[in-house]
Amino acid sequence: MMAMLRAAATSVATGRATGLGAGGSGASPFLGAARAAPLVLAAPVAPARPYRYTPPVQMGRRSAKIALRKGKADAKKSKVYGRIGKKIIQIVKAGGADPATNSKLSDLLKQARELGVPRDILDRNMKKASDSKQADYAECVYEAYGPGGTGFIVECLTDNVNRSASDVKAAMTKGGAKPAEPGSVMFNFQRQGLIVVEGTDEEAVFEAAMEAGADDIQPLTDDDGNPTTSYKVYTAVEDFGSATAKLRELGFSVNGEASELVFKAGAEVEVDDEAFAKCEALYDRLMELDDVDAVYTNAEGLAN
Repeated sequence: MMAMLRAAATSVATGRATGLGAGGSGASPFLGAARAAPLVLAAPVAPARPYRYTPPVQMGRRSAKIALRKGKADAKKSKVYGRIGKKIIQIVKAGGADPATNSKLSDLLKQARELGVPRDILDRNMKKASDSKQADYAECVYEAYGPGGTGFIVECLTDNVNRSASDVKAAMTKGGAKPAEPGSVMFNFQRQGLIVVEGTDEEAVFEAAMEAGADDIQPLTDDDGNPTTSYKVYTAVEDFGSATAKLRELGFSVNGEASELVFKAGAEVEVDDEAFAKCEALYDRLMELDDVDAVYTNAEGLAN
């Protein structure tokens, strides 16, 4: 062991004597490694991910109109069901719950079946009618001056007249309309029966409508203004039921949900795009109210 230590010492001394240090060509590889600057390895750089922009999917105008029309159709169906339910309560409270002795109730239940009103809605409102705490329903009509010189008629069937009046007038004001006194707007409209006939042509429905005692016929168009195979048949109020039955008897397909007594505008009012948008928003705002059953306007493009 002592011999090995002496040999190592001699080797180091020899290196110093000959002037060969760590930086010299004769430097010990161990000493050189200890004195050299540490080697730093750079972390691998990940390749840049390619950026791909995917534009948002936008619904075309036609698709948007179809979606909007479907939404409004569903809302209108809900209104029809709600109105049937309220009328059941009103009629039962006035004439009893037996269809055999209450002809109005019998007619209403028949209409409900034709419209496909769910049975649970009928049963639920029949029970409500027998509840002594259930208030009677009253029919109310409100009028308003709408945007662009238009007129609006709002029909309600409510069990709280004060609530109905407050909600409707607030919606009118927020929608840019001005509540009007009774008769101020109504003279521009006429109460008529509306029967919607589907899947036919003008000549056939014209002849049948005249036979059924109709007053007027108008074609229905789609959202792009193109003619369809559906027509609006207008009748006097007292002829509405008999004309509907006659058209069905003649083999025509009658849309029961869209056929009803309406306020038909005597003359439509043409408005610009801005006023039309306001009228449409006002219409939707009013229809959202629970007490409101129907909204009518003489704004061109929205009129019944």
